[in-house]
Amino acid sequence: MSELLDIELDGRAVKDEPEIPIAPVMGRKVFIETYGCQMNISDTELMMGVLKDAGYALANSPEDADIIVLNTCAIRDHAEERVMGRLGQLSSLKSQRPDLIMGVSGCMAKHVSDSLMKDAPYVDLVVGPDSYRRLPELIAEASGDSTLDVRLDRDEYYTGLDPLRKDGTNAWITIMRGCDKFCTFCIVPYVRGRERSVPAQEIVRQAQTAADEGFREITLLGQTVNSYHDGIYDFADLLEMVAKVDGLSRIRFTSPHPSDFSDKVIATMASEEKICRFIHLPVQSGSNPVLEAMQRTYTVEAYLKLVDDLRTVMPGVCLSTDIIAGFPGESQADFEATLELMAQVRYDSAFMFKYSARKGTVAFRDIPDTVSEEEKVQRLEAIINQQNLISKEINASYVGRSLAVLVQGDARKGDGMAVGKSDGFKTVVFPRDGVADNILVNVEITETTLRTLTGRIVQ
Repeated sequence: MSELLDIELDGRAVKDEPEIPIAPVMGRKVFIETYGCQMNISDTELMMGVLKDAGYALANSPEDADIIVLNTCAIRDHAEERVMGRLGQLSSLKSQRPDLIMGVSGCMAKHVSDSLMKDAPYVDLVVGPDSYRRLPELIAEASGDSTLDVRLDRDEYYTGLDPLRKDGTNAWITIMRGCDKFCTFCIVPYVRGRERSVPAQEIVRQAQTAADEGFREITLLGQTVNSYHDGIYDFADLLEMVAKVDGLSRIRFTSPHPSDFSDKVIATMASEEKICRFIHLPVQSGSNPVLEAMQRTYTVEAYLKLVDDLRTVMPGVCLSTDIIAGFPGESQADFEATLELMAQVRYDSAFMFKYSARKGTVAFRDIPDTVSEEEKVQRLEAIINQQNLISKEINASYVGRSLAVLVQGDARKGDGMAVGKSDGFKTVVFPRDGVADNILVNVEITETTLRTLTGRIVQ
């Protein structure tokens, strides 16, 4: 999913199901390891909730599990290579315990379903993004023979299912599945299907459940989250509804598409205090010819107007973005236009990648890759260097300011330091001074780096 932030998370596990006539599962343990974006994390939590309700137990490690599932990403070749390498590592457990079930779920499972079991014969179970409700049944089938279910289902919204989340401050809530944009570089519509929106009342129910479980912040997820429409309510309506949920302090969402940012959504964001002043706004390129080749459906001029509109109604809003270096046909002038756009917008942060063709996409099939690997690397390095300078300058401007920070836990450096996130998604480190996790504190910023603000709690 190209426009969601790239994350890797080691997984957890859960238990099997009473309603399906399958073998007893009491005591059987599952370990799920997650690769990819926030949507994959959300799907892992969904799977764990399904399995827990079905009677499975959590495993703390692959060695302790009866079933191992790798929940995967298909955005880049590198992601699939890592998963195949990990499967190879885990195959030694399968050789020691032939009854161990090894599975692959998610986008990669759909993308390479035809070859996965051939390339990794120790895999027993392949599960696509629309088959998680059937996971207990599929595991039972895999106990007797290899099982594959990667069918896309336009009627699957996963309503009525509750995810199993770890303790924390933020809860992911998937509000829509699939994508209708068909950007030429992106595999998502082919592995997750066409766009469909979860009914608004179901999202409100999930948000209230998360708040009741103690989560102070939620993040609404979708491939193009602001194109949400369940047939009655649009994205602005949904934001208003979720903002009324008791117990929530903050609402985030990712990733919006620039073409779907209506005046109504912008006005709603400005009027609702719970909606964070941070937007991940993927641009991909600063060149109109490249944007057209990518089928991004907006121009540079329209994008810059949107940025101006957002900053007019929400002064100080923090922006991040996605940028691809070396898309096929990108000239030196196109590349320089991207640098110019970055300098004009001045993003707080960015996810920056060199283009790599993905089998199954329009670009892979129809657009020759004209930029050399050496040139892609050089352009990416220039983009990263420019963004690092901008990020460092923006962060330095926070010295002396006080920010409301949601405490997430202990900082990596230890020494009594805590870490949290500001409204603008800045990582803030500060002496804990006895404060608990999952509460809001005011922190005065005293020093900064490229990626971190450091300060002290103030009244």
